[in-house]
Amino acid sequence: MIEMSLKELKRAEVLGKMESQGLTNEQVAQILGVSKRQVQRWKKRLREGGIAGLRHGNRGKPSGNRKEEEFRQRVVSRYRERYGDFGPTFASEQLAKEGLEVDHETLRRWLLEEGIWARKKRRKPYRSRRKWRACFGELVQFDGSPHDWFEGRRSACCLMVMVDDATGITYARFSEQETSAAAMQLLWGWVEQYGIPMSLYCDLKNAYKTLREPTLEEQLAGKEPKTAFERACDKLGVQIVSAYSPQAKGRVERRNGILQDRLVKELRLAGICTIEEANRYLWETFLPQFNERFAVEAEDSQDVHVRCTKETKLKEIFCFEANRVVQNDYTIYYERQVLQIKNDKGFLPRPKQKVLVRKYLDETISLFHENRELKYERVTPARRTKQRAG
Repeated sequence: MIEMSLKELKRAEVLGKMESQGLTNEQVAQILGVSKRQVQRWKKRLREGGIAGLRHGNRGKPSGNRKEEEFRQRVVSRYRERYGDFGPTFASEQLAKEGLEVDHETLRRWLLEEGIWARKKRRKPYRSRRKWRACFGELVQFDGSPHDWFEGRRSACCLMVMVDDATGITYARFSEQETSAAAMQLLWGWVEQYGIPMSLYCDLKNAYKTLREPTLEEQLAGKEPKTAFERACDKLGVQIVSAYSPQAKGRVERRNGILQDRLVKELRLAGICTIEEANRYLWETFLPQFNERFAVEAEDSQDVHVRCTKETKLKEIFCFEANRVVQNDYTIYYERQVLQIKNDKGFLPRPKQKVLVRKYLDETISLFHENRELKYERVTPARRTKQRAG
């Protein structure tokens, strides 16, 4: 029995009626929806091979694009061994690095056929899409993602992430926790690489924005309480826009999801288990490849970042500042330390005056009075002794 499709059977029936009903080549071509030349070719194949000559020439043959079975088994076996929890797209990229190049959709089909991958069905609530900003640097989304990034090879930590709203360009840095210091370190890295952005889109968290009410002293001075991160942004001229839900920062939240999938697995493959190694891998290897794959062209080609000048001292901007009162012995107290101010050629603040303390991100401390830096040394506080009664 000759296996034929419905189209091929209809073709044979119409061609068979050409002689009995006197149909012309033009009429048959119109009925079958093909050209006159194609009808002539079919008539020739019908005369030479009978009805079997009308079957498609590739019927029963494997597809020219079909991978050899041996190659397929090698790919599936390698996936089981090393990439069992990888999605097909990410797995195909990693397999290509090993010389096993296979399209991600082909790999997806193979995994489905083998029963080692299942399609994920997700129904999301309706939300209208916010229009992305037009220019690179106009708005950068900012977030911290606490997670077990090292899969138990060390304690859980936080990946601080920045994603440009217009292009999707991503910058990241590992820190122990989502703090003001971690936020300043991240923004410092972005500023050095791309420049100063116009605005940041952040969560309403203590690391970024002060949530407490102003003290009486601040109210009398007409000052608003600010975090060190807010003060640094003020000095740079960066506006902080607060997001009131994760969905409001959709782009960076989606990035976090991708990173928790891809980056975790790449750190595992590279055998990385420290924050220092992970940051080096991020900046030198992962992020350049990641941005090349996921970043897009901005609607407007203008880059609105402001470049730092030689006078811009980022160390003096990204720091913690506090005022302390000078004691009668020319000492100040700061974070359980006693700092003795030295007499520098007669320049000394008077007792009861305030000096500015700057603690930098490298944990070093500087003192300033009237915009001049003061010399100091750490001293051991005197121990208090209890007097006996009587």
